[in-house]
Amino acid sequence: MATLSPSPSESDNNEIHPLITLKRRIAALEEENTNLRVLWAPWEEKQRLEYILWTINSKAPEFNRRIGLGAANESDADLMDSNDLDENRRYRSFKKLMAWCPSARKLLRSSAEHETLAFAYSKVRFTETVQIIAVSRIQLNESSDGARGDDSASLKRSVAEWLMERTPAPNPAIHKQDKSGRGFYNDVTGGLLCPVDYDWSNPIVRASIRDYHPDHRITACSWPSFLYEDGGYDPQNPMKGLLKGKLLIKFKRVFTSPSSTDEEQPVDSARSAHNRNSGERRTRRDVATLLDMRSVQPRAIAYVSVQLRFALSSSGSWRIIDDEFNNQEFYDNIVDYLELPPTPEAAKEIDDLLLWWNQKVFGRRFVSDYRPQQANKMSVAMTLAKRRHR
Repeated sequence: MATLSPSPSESDNNEIHPLITLKRRIAALEEENTNLRVLWAPWEEKQRLEYILWTINSKAPEFNRRIGLGAANESDADLMDSNDLDENRRYRSFKKLMAWCPSARKLLRSSAEHETLAFAYSKVRFTETVQIIAVSRIQLNESSDGARGDDSASLKRSVAEWLMERTPAPNPAIHKQDKSGRGFYNDVTGGLLCPVDYDWSNPIVRASIRDYHPDHRITACSWPSFLYEDGGYDPQNPMKGLLKGKLLIKFKRVFTSPSSTDEEQPVDSARSAHNRNSGERRTRRDVATLLDMRSVQPRAIAYVSVQLRFALSSSGSWRIIDDEFNNQEFYDNIVDYLELPPTPEAAKEIDDLLLWWNQKVFGRRFVSDYRPQQANKMSVAMTLAKRRHR
């Protein structure tokens, strides 16, 4: 007896049926996901709006205080330096925020009415919104906990990996998750955290630090060794090598891709096909790209310095004051050093340091942003100027 075989149409239907079922399931999941987004969006937007407003309003009081003291405008307020260093720092932060995010002024002038705030918020370009969040990212206040927490978790693991690559490897080993064996309890992390004013190689000093002896206190009055190139500190020239620590520059991964720490950008990189083509195939957008970050600013260096100190410490959770060490003061000291050079010579040193950082982090990328060419002094401009005055 002949066996009946399914007709071509029946065979096709049997093959298509699972595909139809899968498509229907996907459609149902997409609809469910859309409904969830609709429910989540109002709260998310409210949180985002409140966060941006908090950032702006936390920086504005010092500007308002200066206006209240008689400043007619922002230019007058700029001239009203305070005897209080914290007030001057807050005002500099306000100025940075206004420079990086021009549309933030609209939010600053808005009333507290929800409709007015929503309207003002809608006028802020998305890129500027991200920049506002970026400004807060490199502050140490409570509202930046999320961004800082993400960085801390990632860098805690990375620091362990970097240190365990040393020869000889640290003993005892530095674990990726458990920080209890870090800090001054470990000779390697302790040496990096040790103030440059003390000699970590001296066993008496090490014991004194671990015993909290008052002669060897750990405060933000001293620079940690990890800030210096090869840990070398010269009391006669304390600026030499400062903020050039090898481990510190690896923290560029906060703003660039994690793999960038393995792609060291030599400052004197020669022109070659390899250099010109390196990185062209990257498609993943890092933090610097998302924030449209085209140069390394002093506050970014201060932020990664604080992050590195926390990663090296034995502290299991973030705190502004860690024993006697004040992280806010540490951050402010670095910002003041970089943003307030007292002389033209010091300003030139800071300019060279920032150029070094930008070359390390970005290489050839954005060179026109972090070191603009003085076109008015170049041969074309000089030729045209000479011809006009013939």
